Amino acid sequence: MTFSIVARSDDGQSWGVAVASKFLAVGSVVPAAVAGLGALATQADANVAYKGQALAHLDEGATAQVALDRLLAEDEGREDRQVGIVGLDGDAATYTGRHCHEWAGGRTGPGFAVQGNILAGPEVVEAMTRAWQEDTSAPFARRLLAALAAGDDAGGDRRGRQSAALLVVRDGAGYAGRDDLAVDLRVDDHTDPLAELARLLDLHQLHLTASTAAERVSVDPGLLGELEERAQSLGHDRFAAWVASENYEMRVAPGLAPEWIDVQVLEILRNATTTQGVQG
Repeated sequence: MTFSIVARSDDGQSWGVAVASKFLAVGSVVPAAVAGLGALATQADANVAYKGQALAHLDEGATAQVALDRLLAEDEGREDRQVGIVGLDGDAATYTGRHCHEWAGGRTGPGFAVQGNILAGPEVVEAMTRAWQEDTSAPFARRLLAALAAGDDAGGDRRGRQSAALLVVRDGAGYAGRDDLAVDLRVDDHTDPLAELARLLDLHQLHLTASTAAERVSVDPGLLGELEERAQSLGHDRFAAWVASENYEMRVAPGLAPEWIDVQVLEILRNATTTQGVQG
């Protein structure tokens, strides 16, 4: 009832899981990951205890295959399970129990494991694998989502669509650098969950990641005056108050007179105030 990809980034700094299913809130069941350890997906007749158990095995130094073997050895329901694991060094393992509903299967390669059950056919897994291997220049989260979308385009879950999720971890990548959750997004019930997940990833990028140098526009006195005027036309005392109200703190330099503003945020502000008659 689910298809997923579990992977490590080529630079060895991130681990992630992307998953979709005709199942409510698949992101609450399938994925787990810890930076510096690895990631996994537990699906079909999912054994959610696998998440903590597998990560514990990886923490003890087990490879992905050894961790998987230990999970299965201790589980009498193993023939109903499907699992994908990627370890610290990008080693990967996948397993499909004999009782998983057709079509069911998986593939592994350097740094990734792809698996699915109740699929339109093996072409789903093949498309995901091909997309992952070919799209090496994309940012890690985008690459995971692209692989998932390729599986969906190839037929995905043959019962239809309902939910999807994307989990990416990297040391210090979480909010204010206080945990490892680089991306943690879920679409629990939607007619087109992958399109919605892509939209949420765009918003995540805008609101929860810092601007790159190439995205920054220097704020001179003239632009600062424009920013203040536009913010006031939207009902804010200062431009800084507008930034805070819209959660753009990671896309504008701190201070009442910021040194730079993200080009996307500048465009958003200008578009928002065009109908107010404010000109830049």
